[in-house]
Amino acid sequence: MADEQKETKPGFQNPVAGFGVTFKAMFKKRLTEQYPEQQKTTAPRFHGRHQLNRHPDGLEKCVGCELCAWACPADAIYVEGADNTEEERYSPGERYGRVYQINYARCILCGLCIEACPTRALTMTNEFELADSSRANLIYTKEQLLAGLEEGMVESPHSIFPGMDEGDYYRGLVTEAAPGTVPQVAVSKGEKPEEEGADA
Repeated sequence: MADEQKETKPGFQNPVAGFGVTFKAMFKKRLTEQYPEQQKTTAPRFHGRHQLNRHPDGLEKCVGCELCAWACPADAIYVEGADNTEEERYSPGERYGRVYQINYARCILCGLCIEACPTRALTMTNEFELADSSRANLIYTKEQLLAGLEEGMVESPHSIFPGMDEGDYYRGLVTEAAPGTVPQVAVSKGEKPEEEGADA
C-alpha cells in the first residue's frame, strides 16, 4: 500500500512542476534578437566557417596530408595532395593541397579537423551565415577557403624564401616575402607562360 502511494505521488507532482516552469517564464522579460539588422557578436573562439591560412610570405600552410579529412566525423572534407616543384611551389614543403573542399551541408562545425591539422593550416573563423538555397553552393572550394593576401605577401605559387627551408617557416623566421619575389606560372591551373600566350 505504501509502495503504491510513493508511485502516485511523483506522478501527481510532475505536471505541477512543469506548469511551475511555465508560470516562471511568463513573467520574465522577453529577449528579442533584431537579426539580421543587428548582428550579434560571437564568442572569440566561436566555431564558424573554416579558413586555410598562409605563411607570412604568401605560401600556403596546407601540405595536403589529409589528416583533417580523416578526423572529420561527418566525412565533410575532401583533400587531394600534389607535389611541389621549383617551377610551381605552393607551400614550403614537398606537397600541398591541390584540391580542398568542405561540404557545409554535412559539416557539424565540431572543430576536430583543426585539432588534427599538424601545420595550423586550417582554423575556424567567426563567420556563421552559411545557409543557402542550393546544395552545390554549400561545397566550399580551396579558392573560397584560402585566406586573402596581407601586406608583405605574394600570391602563390612562388619560390621559397632564399636561404630558408621548410623548418624555418614553422619556426617563424620568415616574416614576409623576399624582395623581388614574383608569382610563378600556375601550369596546374591551366596558366601558360607569357611567351606561349603571346604566340597563341
